[in-house]
Amino acid sequence: MTFFNEKSIIETINMIKVHNLDIRTVTLALSLRDCCGENVKEVGDKIYNKITKYAKNLYSYASEIEEEYSIPIINKRIAVTPISIVGESCKEYDYVYLAKVLDEAAKEVNVNFIGGFSALVEKGCTRGDNALIESIPQTLKQTERVCSSINLASTKAGINMDAVKKMGKIIKETANLTADKDGIGAAKLVCFCNVPGDNPFMAGAFHGFGESECALNIGVSGPGVVRAAVENLPKDADFGELANKIKQIAFKITSTGELVGRRMAEKMNIPFGIIDLSLAPTPAIGDSVAGIFQAMGLEHAGAHGTTAALAMLNDAVKKGGIMASSYVGGLSGAFIPVSEDAGMIEAAKQGVLTFDKLEAMTCVCSVGLDMIAIPGDTPDTTISAVIADEMAIGMINKKTTAVRIIPVPNKNVGDYAVYGGLLGEAPIMSVNKLSSETFINRGGRIPAPIHSLNN
Repeated sequence: MTFFNEKSIIETINMIKVHNLDIRTVTLALSLRDCCGENVKEVGDKIYNKITKYAKNLYSYASEIEEEYSIPIINKRIAVTPISIVGESCKEYDYVYLAKVLDEAAKEVNVNFIGGFSALVEKGCTRGDNALIESIPQTLKQTERVCSSINLASTKAGINMDAVKKMGKIIKETANLTADKDGIGAAKLVCFCNVPGDNPFMAGAFHGFGESECALNIGVSGPGVVRAAVENLPKDADFGELANKIKQIAFKITSTGELVGRRMAEKMNIPFGIIDLSLAPTPAIGDSVAGIFQAMGLEHAGAHGTTAALAMLNDAVKKGGIMASSYVGGLSGAFIPVSEDAGMIEAAKQGVLTFDKLEAMTCVCSVGLDMIAIPGDTPDTTISAVIADEMAIGMINKKTTAVRIIPVPNKNVGDYAVYGGLLGEAPIMSVNKLSSETFINRGGRIPAPIHSLNN
């Protein structure tokens, strides 16, 4: 029997109504492996029909559960098998056409994003992988809801530097083709190391090759809840007390997400997959990971001690969440997207949060360099070098890292990029002016580290 007391009821209400606790996304993960075929139009029809069949009630069921439990469900999304694999079966490649099919299917079932315009190239590229990568700029220009991700490295395989070099050019071209919207196309494109196949968050969501036919994956959030809990502790509470409090809150957040996820999966008559318990911030005041750092006692994100604070936060969130669910997956931890976090935006605006400090923080966070706007005239080889650095951090540390960087056309340091909604806005941050061109042009593959040989 479960007993409820007045304190726990009020705390839960405050978590939702005051401190921005929400289910950030319910993501239908769907295999498209059975949609392969020789004719691209037939493949497109199979993809459209399968997505609309499985996802037809995703939005309405999420709305019903939102009302049933009074818990906001912010996004309804779909993640599919990497399209490079599906499209490669065709005699003639037309990945832009397949992306438009994904976009139309997403509109039909009323989801805000569909992920999986992806390729896994950590050890090398097939012809289909290359064709998909080269089609990314036009795809993200011509679609509204499609998101793209490329896995460029892994601890087992090393870093595919040929693909890293190519992605620097692809990111610049994508941003330039969407220059009228501050390069928003690049905001829907992410490069990974050690990518998970069950991540429900965009832009990196896709349905991994070893996953089931379909599943319902949940992404929860709640940095505002954690910040409020930390602020309520005595100022002299030590780090052990701080960590325990964060674990307690993470347990409650995860329990809430699992309740919603299992109920949603039951209504859709599909398996429950995983819960990703990442602290995903928003531009809303108070819903900020940077705000947690301030509550811990740092003047602002970027101060010395920020990396240590993030390491403790990330670890405590995972420890608390794993006690609440046996099926924690995805990225799970703390995100540090600059444009999507009000505290990060302010710190970057003041110049106290620098690019180099963000890179250091990625060693202990759950993703990497995320939603960072840089000058539009940044050389593509510099962008590739930024990606290479982040891939190296992930490869050596056996963790997921990522880069979602936006070279904003016709803007420079001191200007702003504005995207609206959850994507927010960001001051243009400076990057190192030293050339990386000769290094990037070497190509080939950076070998896997020695600790990859752990069979």
